[in-house]
Amino acid sequence: MIKTDILIIGSGIGALSVASELCKYKRKILVITKGLTKSCNSSLAQGGISVALSDEDSYELHYKDTMIAGCNINDSDAVLKLVSTAPEVIREFIDTGMVFDKDENGNIAFGREGAHSLNRIIHAGGDRTGLRVVEQLLRNITTDVTIIQNEMALELRVKDGKCSGVITRNDDGEIHVYHANYTVLATGGIGQLYPSTSNDITITGDGISMAYRAGCRLKNLEFIQFHPTMLTIDGHAYGLVSEAVRGAGGILVNDKGEKIMEGVHPQKDLAPRDVVAREVYAHYLKGEKIYLDTRAVKDFRKKFPTVTEICEEHGVNVDDKLIPVAPGAHFHMGGVEATPEGITNIEGLFAVGEVACTGVHGANRLASNSLLEGIVFGKLLADYIAHNERTAPEITDEISPYTVGSLPDKADIQRQMMEFVGIVRHSEQIDEIIKWFEQYMPDHKDFVKLNIEKTTNDKFEIYNMLTTGWLIAKAASERKESIGAHYIVK
Repeated sequence: MIKTDILIIGSGIGALSVASELCKYKRKILVITKGLTKSCNSSLAQGGISVALSDEDSYELHYKDTMIAGCNINDSDAVLKLVSTAPEVIREFIDTGMVFDKDENGNIAFGREGAHSLNRIIHAGGDRTGLRVVEQLLRNITTDVTIIQNEMALELRVKDGKCSGVITRNDDGEIHVYHANYTVLATGGIGQLYPSTSNDITITGDGISMAYRAGCRLKNLEFIQFHPTMLTIDGHAYGLVSEAVRGAGGILVNDKGEKIMEGVHPQKDLAPRDVVAREVYAHYLKGEKIYLDTRAVKDFRKKFPTVTEICEEHGVNVDDKLIPVAPGAHFHMGGVEATPEGITNIEGLFAVGEVACTGVHGANRLASNSLLEGIVFGKLLADYIAHNERTAPEITDEISPYTVGSLPDKADIQRQMMEFVGIVRHSEQIDEIIKWFEQYMPDHKDFVKLNIEKTTNDKFEIYNMLTTGWLIAKAASERKESIGAHYIVK
C-alpha cells in the first residue's frame, strides 16, 4: 500500500488547478493520470476562458448569459459563485505568469462565442488556450507534487460512505493500492462514448462509472453537448474547429452556399451550441455537405494556428475558405454531484472539472465556461482541503467475485450511443439501448465491481463505457421533455 495525503486522479486543468493551489500550503500531492500528463481534454481546448474582465462587462451579465444557455435549470448559487469569483481568480493566475493574447493597444483581447451577449472570451496563443493554461499550471506546481503517468484508476476504495483512496494498474500490469486522506476525481468527461468527438482518446467515462460503483450521487447525465463544427471528411472527424472561428465571422453554409442558420435563431451562427448542432446535424442527415465559410475571418492562420494545422494535416487548405464540418460529442454537463468546493456525498471524495456536476452548466454549457470552471472551482476545492483536516480510515478492500465475459468493442458502443442517445433522441427507442447495455451486467442486475486481478485495463475501459452509457441512457429515458442538449422526440 502506498500512503499519501492528497491523491488527484487526472491531469487536466481541474486537477492541476487543485494541485498548484495546494502547493501554497506545502501539502504533499500525488497526481495519477491514465495517459501522459498532457493527455487530457484541457490540452486540446481551442476555446478560451469566459470571464467578465472588460470595462463593458460585469459578472451579472455573465451570470445572465450562463443561466440562459443552461435553460435556467442551472444551480443559480453555483453560477453566481463561479462568475463573481472568476475575475479575481483569473487576475491572480495572470500574476503567476499566465499570458493572454493582447489587442493592438497591449490590452487583453476579448473574443466572442455562441450565446454570449458581448465579447468576454480571453485566449492564449490564439486557439491554443487550453494547452497554454495546462503548461502554466505545470510551471506553477512545486516539488511537493508527484505526477505518475500511464496508470489507470480502477476502483475507488470506499467503505461505509468514506473514501480512503483508489486502486490502480499501470501499463506494466502492476496493481497499486493507494491510501489517501483526500481523493480528488478529475477524470474528465465521456466523449469517447461517441464515434465523433473532440475529446482525448483516454476520455471514456471512467470517473462516472467508478463513482457509481462507489455509491456516488450522479446528476444531469442526459445533458451532452455536441460541438457543431468538427473537421469532418468522408464521415470521419479529425479534430475541432473552434467556435471562435464563428465568433470571428465564420458562417455555416451548405454545399449550395446557403446560410443554414439564417432564420433559425436570432443569434444565427452564434446561437447556443445545441441549436446549432441540431441544425447542422439535420442538414447532414439529408445528405448535404456543411462547410464553415471563413471569408470574413481576417488573419485566419495567425488567429487559428491549431485549426490550420489540423485542416492542412488532413488535406484541407484553409485558404480555400471552406472547412467541411459536422457535429461531434464535446462536453458533458452531467457527472458526479458536487458543490463548487468539490464536495460529494462520499466523505473524503471530491470531484472537479468535467467529471463533476456542480450545476453551473444546467442543460447546456455556455461557451468557454469549462476552462473557467476548472480553474475557479479547482481553487475553491484546494482551499477547502487546506482548511479542513481529515484522516482517512484504514479499510480492507474486498475482492469481487465478478468477471466479464465477451464484451462489445468500442465502435459498437459508439454506434449505439450516437443512434439512441445522440443529438436527437427518440423516446420509444431509448429502452432498446438500455436493454442492450444490461446484457453485459456481470450479475444480470447491475454494473457491479469487478475482480481487478482477473480484468485487464482494456476490459475495464470497455466496462466503464458500458456502465456510463447505460447511466446516460437511463437518465435520458427519465427526462420526458426536450430541454437544452437533451432533445427528445416521439
